[in-house]
Amino acid sequence: MELTDYLVILMFASFIGLLMMGLPVAYCLWGTAMLFTLVGWGADAYLDTGTGLGYVFLGMAVRRIYNVMTNWVLVALPMFIFMGLMLECSGVAERLMRSAQDLFGRVRGGLAVTTAMIGVLLAASTGIVGASVVLLGMLSLPTMLEQGYSKELGLGTIAGAGTLGILIPPSIMLVVMADQLALSVGDLFLGAFIPGLALAVLYILYILVFCRLRPSAAPLSADRRPFTWRMLLRLVRDVLPPALLILAVLGSIFAGIATVTEASGVGAMAAVLLTLASRRLNFGVLKQVLLGTFNTTGYIYGILIGANAFALVLRGLGGDEAIERLLTALPFGPYGVVFFLVFCVFLLGFFLDWVEITLIILPLVAPVVAGLDLDVPGYGVVDCPKQVWFAILLAVTLQTSFLTPPVGFSLFYLKGICPPEVTLGHLYRGVIPFILLQISALMIIFFWPELVTWLPGVVYQ
Repeated sequence: MELTDYLVILMFASFIGLLMMGLPVAYCLWGTAMLFTLVGWGADAYLDTGTGLGYVFLGMAVRRIYNVMTNWVLVALPMFIFMGLMLECSGVAERLMRSAQDLFGRVRGGLAVTTAMIGVLLAASTGIVGASVVLLGMLSLPTMLEQGYSKELGLGTIAGAGTLGILIPPSIMLVVMADQLALSVGDLFLGAFIPGLALAVLYILYILVFCRLRPSAAPLSADRRPFTWRMLLRLVRDVLPPALLILAVLGSIFAGIATVTEASGVGAMAAVLLTLASRRLNFGVLKQVLLGTFNTTGYIYGILIGANAFALVLRGLGGDEAIERLLTALPFGPYGVVFFLVFCVFLLGFFLDWVEITLIILPLVAPVVAGLDLDVPGYGVVDCPKQVWFAILLAVTLQTSFLTPPVGFSLFYLKGICPPEVTLGHLYRGVIPFILLQISALMIIFFWPELVTWLPGVVYQ
């Protein structure tokens, strides 16, 4: 091993050490990048290692940060975040939950199925996991517990359905991935559409089968009402506003009428109009949504800039070459290398958030994946089908990071609104089946990449 290889290993070790000390991720990235800029500069000056970390390198860092802040694709991030937070305040989900409960109240497990279905709708209209989990928990958990549902079933359904927002478009994670991999956001949105819906179907099938096998886990409500056409019409009426919002955002992107950035603005404005029509828009709500948007956007951009600085220093030290040598030396073959990377990301998800993994790991391994001999069909239309397939694989893998302890953010979101009798043990036991379902979906996508690349190829023909 050369000296630069030791510097790369030491840089990763320093970053992990700072994280273990409890420092904010953005500060860890910045601090490590600044420290090893000086280390590499000194090594180049006194040991002639050829890292090139000099004045020109510092100028490159400034330019990269400037490019991040002026990237038009990333402008969509705060707009989608604003849209999701505003929809949370609009009351659309509450009305939809009530009408769906009335319709499916006669089905065993109907309340859990309703929660999963509304989770899909929230995912396609908000794209924010924290907002979806908290909203679903506040709307459905008290009713589930009152009706005698198993705590594990109710908590697992809420946490699993809430995490769909990170996969089903318009997902802010897919926007970030597209920027990091220089891919079309439309390709990633379309590529994630079928896997996201398939995962939701797996959730619903599991709930129905589980409740059939264990009726005591999901007793029927004593005050359930017989089916009437009025119930169905009420459900259709309550589904229409978010459905039209989804159509306006995703339809304009897929039809080529608007870019992702323009469509995000349309979605943000539509969410404001929905809240206004619900008579819930006031200065307090607007202030709350704006502050939430600023906080979330600042968190992501802080890590994004720090990750760019970290990756630039790592490349200056020869990190790209070291990682490529390591991965290509594995005796697994091309698909074995992809499986190894996915497995590593799954393990990292126990300790890191999707933001850190996407911004730090993805740019480092993407060139290796692009060079692998993978037979991924693009149907003659999809640009870079290998990278699109790999990105969706990672997206499904990162979805599990919201459910896996000790840093399963969905678990902490949900625990914060649970009554005292609900423990972390109930949460951990409840999410295990949904983690297994996510892993099953991941394996299906791994062996059938057509599930990712078929829809973009058909739409863009």
